[in-house]
Amino acid sequence: MTDIDTRTNEILARFTEKLATDDPLNVSSDVFVAKSVNRVEEKVGPQPSSLRTRYLLKEIRDSADILKHRMLFKSVGTVQHVGNGVATLSGLPLVHLEELVVFPNGTQGMVLNLDRNHVDVMLLGDDMGIRGGDLTQATGRRLSVPVGMGFLGRVVNALGEAIDEQRAVIPSEYRFVERIAPGVIERAPVDTPLYTGTKIIDALLPLGRGQRELIIGDRQVGKTTLALDAILTQRGTDVKCIYVSIGQKKTSVLSAVKTLRDGGVMNQTTVIVSSPDDPPALRYLAPYTGVTLAEFYLDQGMDVLIVYDDLSKHADTYRELSLLLRRPPGREAYPGDIFYLHSRLLERACRLNEENGGGSITALPIVTTQRGNISSYIVTNLISITDGQIVLNTNDFNKGDKPAIDIGMSVSRVGSAAQESAMKDVVKALKLELAQYEEVARFSRFGTEVSESTQKQIERGDRLMALLRQGPHQPVKFTEQVLLFYCFSSGQFDTVTPAEIPQFSEALLQHLHVHAPQAVDIIRYQRILSDEAKAQIDEAVQGFDQLWLKKRSKTR
Repeated sequence: MTDIDTRTNEILARFTEKLATDDPLNVSSDVFVAKSVNRVEEKVGPQPSSLRTRYLLKEIRDSADILKHRMLFKSVGTVQHVGNGVATLSGLPLVHLEELVVFPNGTQGMVLNLDRNHVDVMLLGDDMGIRGGDLTQATGRRLSVPVGMGFLGRVVNALGEAIDEQRAVIPSEYRFVERIAPGVIERAPVDTPLYTGTKIIDALLPLGRGQRELIIGDRQVGKTTLALDAILTQRGTDVKCIYVSIGQKKTSVLSAVKTLRDGGVMNQTTVIVSSPDDPPALRYLAPYTGVTLAEFYLDQGMDVLIVYDDLSKHADTYRELSLLLRRPPGREAYPGDIFYLHSRLLERACRLNEENGGGSITALPIVTTQRGNISSYIVTNLISITDGQIVLNTNDFNKGDKPAIDIGMSVSRVGSAAQESAMKDVVKALKLELAQYEEVARFSRFGTEVSESTQKQIERGDRLMALLRQGPHQPVKFTEQVLLFYCFSSGQFDTVTPAEIPQFSEALLQHLHVHAPQAVDIIRYQRILSDEAKAQIDEAVQGFDQLWLKKRSKTR
């Protein structure tokens, strides 16, 4: 018996066994043809070549009809180099950009670069166990992450996997992390307020649902505090919240989670964490995972508040990946598409019209500056993308003016269009007073002599600044803000020193809740400051100065 006969008999035996179990079988084509040739020679013997060919074709056709087979083509590549969260592969001729590939240790990677001779992949897991020469397979799939209502109250990583030591999250569906933002026709104007609980923002820099407001400042000046206060203010509302931590220290993330739990909003919040020791791919994907989850709520007609903390580290991560991928560096070594990186992320925040569900995504991206330089590359990019910015001043923060918001450099491009009627009525005069106070106070600092009326204006401005101060994680409700600003405009604070403003405000609010409950309810539920409510408030505060003086003398 020849070698080919021995081999074909083995294949035939294995084929018969597999056929009985209905399992797929890979049969080599040359062995299959060789076996067919042997069978033809046994049947017809020596014959002319044309006749033998005719019999051979018939034998192959008849044999193929009874075969159960499945052909599977896979694009395969070889690892040429791996390190720092990036792998360079050769082969993979059919792979696409952003396609997932699988390494022998089970780690997945996403294709970021396609070259004539190699493919660059960023690893979505640890590179331990991946070596040069390993074979990789293309999956034909793009990266998708789980989304669903089950993510509320959970802490997950950038791939949607739970990391809070609770049971696994059961997703409603999987969605691609990259998605085109809704078009102009699908959107609605931003005119519904989203209150942050910070008096100076809600009064002078109002935010609307669907807006993108950038928070700018140096390190340790209260940027995260402002964002967390905005989330805490949503307690008891229908707004879903997402906090995305990008490259933050684990102690800072744990502190933020504790603040949200203590504030009673964790049940409507999802925290997405990508720590500094994670692969750069996870830090790169974290904000896109967050907005993908937000879009799931958006499609259900819900309102969402998402915080990106912070996009400076996100840009640094993308620069790191790009340099490892040998992309040409540009300004400050950032790649040329760094603007597109953040624009396609923030453009997904919007408010949809009623035909598309009426939901909204409000984004609060955070960016860190160096020594207050807001003209740096990434900061100016984000300013041009967003609908306004809240700038924090380091000098004001060091002096104790918290939140240290620089009114002159901060702006909300939505403005009063996103304010309730009651808030509009009480802050009109305050904006003008604050602008005039900043102007005259600048001269008084140099010892310039000012008139008596100007001095009174400065003192009133000092009281207004004291009223706008508030401690961290102490958001003020909309109703109480309207009451305080109305009483300030009517002169109720004119006899109080700036140092006594916090205690005076607290006592005044308690007095109004007891003696003017109808006015409080009108503001809370109707969102207007009617003449009836004003009259009740004016009547209730009559004589409050004497009560305050008595209370203050007792405490002393």
